[in-house]
Amino acid sequence: MTKVIVELKDATKIVNNGLNEEKVILDHVSLKIFDKDFITVLGGNGAGKSTLFNVIAGTLSLTSGSILIDGEDVTNWPAERRASYLSRVFQDPKMGTAPRMTVAENLLIAKYRGEKRGFRPRHLEKYLPEFAELLPSIGNGLERHMQTPVESLSGGQRQALSLLMATIKRPELLLLDEHTAALDPKTSVSLMSLTDDLIERLGLTALMITHHMEDALKFGNRLIVMRDGKIIEDVNRDKKAGMKIEDYYRFFE
Repeated sequence: MTKVIVELKDATKIVNNGLNEEKVILDHVSLKIFDKDFITVLGGNGAGKSTLFNVIAGTLSLTSGSILIDGEDVTNWPAERRASYLSRVFQDPKMGTAPRMTVAENLLIAKYRGEKRGFRPRHLEKYLPEFAELLPSIGNGLERHMQTPVESLSGGQRQALSLLMATIKRPELLLLDEHTAALDPKTSVSLMSLTDDLIERLGLTALMITHHMEDALKFGNRLIVMRDGKIIEDVNRDKKAGMKIEDYYRFFE
């Protein structure tokens, strides 16, 4: 039987909108994410996509329900404790990296993600050969910028670095939070190709929010559609393979 990496059971999040009125932004969501799933997530604004990511990552607590990672109940774990299992690439290329530190220094931070770190020598030089071997696989010239501050990189290079940092320790679950949305079309296509290659080559499990119907159609083995805080469609590999772009647009009618 295929291993369940992350499971949400009746996950619900209710917030107060400031007018003494409560709003349900995640509505009794139950979801199993299996080993090596690459799930694309579609939904309009306010559908609950970001809330789903935030409760999985631990940056937003549940009102009720539970979350399990590798069968362990992590519902009350803070985001820092979940970081050894999860990694995330955000929409904004400026997030997820330290701008004034070099590419090599950022990669070293990623090497220690989820670990307890005290004051000790960083031994950056020891890892430089590893990073020099790793960076050419990105294919956008980052290997020539190992000692360049990240703030000097282009948006595409910075986002590619964020993706590499998120996958360097092979997380149990990779969260891709509209990670191509802020890029121009050509760079977006290049980053999606890199994303798909890394997920396939490293055997990762991933959950990707996207507003690009073409990407949702082309990538991943599974699709979920959200509306009003609920999952209204969960499309498996076989059904997804037979769908066309017109079928995707019907989810929003």
